[in-house]
Amino acid sequence: MPSEIILRQATIMKHHRLGCNMGITKVAIIGAGTMGAGIAQVCAQAGWKTNLFDAFPDGLDKGMKAIDAFWEKGIARGKTTLEQKRKWATNLHAYQDLAAAVKDVDLVIEAVPENLQIKARIFHVLGIETKEECILGTNTSSLSIADIAAASGRPDKVIGMHFFNPVPIMKLLELVKHDECSKETIAVAKDFGDAINKTTILVNDVPGFATSRLGVVLGNEAIKMLADGVASAKDIDTAMVLGYKHPMGPLELTDLVGLDVRRDILKNLQESFDDDSYAPHPLLEKLVSENRLGKKTGMGIYDWSNGAAEETEMPEF
Repeated sequence: MPSEIILRQATIMKHHRLGCNMGITKVAIIGAGTMGAGIAQVCAQAGWKTNLFDAFPDGLDKGMKAIDAFWEKGIARGKTTLEQKRKWATNLHAYQDLAAAVKDVDLVIEAVPENLQIKARIFHVLGIETKEECILGTNTSSLSIADIAAASGRPDKVIGMHFFNPVPIMKLLELVKHDECSKETIAVAKDFGDAINKTTILVNDVPGFATSRLGVVLGNEAIKMLADGVASAKDIDTAMVLGYKHPMGPLELTDLVGLDVRRDILKNLQESFDDDSYAPHPLLEKLVSENRLGKKTGMGIYDWSNGAAEETEMPEF
């Protein structure tokens, strides 16, 4: 067996022991989109029984297939064994019944679209349907954790758990504490991050937190530069990759995150700070209105129809 796979198996066993020590054996992920599926994948790989819920059958099926495809790609590249995949798959369960998905779980992580009303409704249900000691995490990238927590009826158990795309690869987990978040909840969230091999940072509950606030401003300015004809999309991205050692350029990253997600974060910041400098650029609004949302729709700032970022024409706005 290749040494890389042996090392990976040893790491997984270590993380599984960490999970057991902090009392987590069952988790539920709410939302089977790109982020939810990725979170469910790393939880299943950590050895926990993982329930993946989505209200839409097509979305749930797509999320389960995305996880399977990731594992198959790992096998093809020699980074995963068929035995590992089979073991992980036995930990993963698909649900369309929310109450059933969260019954008796130790941790719930919500990963639905960035809409406070939707999230609040979900957390209201979670406050009723989960056991009292269950930790409730939200993967929101900019919304108020305190507002989401209030809907649950037990805000001390609620914490922001902001993952990054693609979840199985990106090493950061941004934890966001609000005023009523307990020290015990923060400790469990940190241990959870260790168990899935993430580096955690802890930030306060302010709009955009630490990461989104910086990231969307850079992305919005890059879109403005593209609209103003400063340079091509590829050259703007290359400038940041080679000039500032960013792993990818701000325009490609915007396509990866989702133009709709970035637009919604900017609008939230604009409203929260009463500052129009955060207003989404008109080109970003136009792309979203045309359903050019990035890699997930095959077209955004770049054309992704062939699987890689290729430059394409921008619409008039």
